[in-house]
Amino acid sequence: MGADLTAEAVVAAAAELADPERAADLARFFQARPGGYGEGDEFIGLKVPQQRAIARRFRGIAPDEVVRLLDSPVHEHRLIGLFLLRGEFERALNRRSGPDRDAARRWVEVYLDAVRRGRVNNWDLVDSSADPVLGEWCHHLGQLDPILEHAAHQDLWLRRVGIIATFAHLKHGDATALLAVAPLVRDDRRDLVQKAFGWMLREMGKRVDEQLLLDYLEANASQMGRTALTYALEHRSPQERAYYRSL
Repeated sequence: MGADLTAEAVVAAAAELADPERAADLARFFQARPGGYGEGDEFIGLKVPQQRAIARRFRGIAPDEVVRLLDSPVHEHRLIGLFLLRGEFERALNRRSGPDRDAARRWVEVYLDAVRRGRVNNWDLVDSSADPVLGEWCHHLGQLDPILEHAAHQDLWLRRVGIIATFAHLKHGDATALLAVAPLVRDDRRDLVQKAFGWMLREMGKRVDEQLLLDYLEANASQMGRTALTYALEHRSPQERAYYRSL
């Protein structure tokens, strides 16, 4: 554990590993160009395993220091902040002596505030946090409203948070959250919504009930976007893919 559990210390640790050449590649990959979905984002060139390793060094960091990381213009700082947030949330919820729900709730509040303020604003940031934080919290409480509220939002990243959060329920063998979200997002043709929705449908067939996926596609394939349908059918036979596309 790092002795100096501050945002500045995390930033300094990240700076030691910065790679300008990789940073340029990441900026292109995450569409930081004008008009791209990641427009204006800044990168310093860290690999994800490096960011996870940094987060492990700063276990026990305080919420306000994580907020400072999430407010950074640098993409990697925000992802490290989310790794830290996720780790502290999971430790609070899974304590051997029983869940510390007050601590877990505080971390969820930090997360949701960051989402609302546009700090969780790229697909990797959403996908590394929505399921293990918001999704697990809602599953723990038996509540779907926060997930549905995000899925119903027109903002791209809030909507993707709502979709990906259903993954937590799917991992627990429960398709209720995804089936409740589906009508809210099915007709959204934005690429990053389509991919997330199709991915979750595929996981529903894999983790919960294959027939449930096929029944959903039978009823909805004709109204789904091609990208979502392609993702949902990724592991189906060529004959099945052809059939559902024909609908």
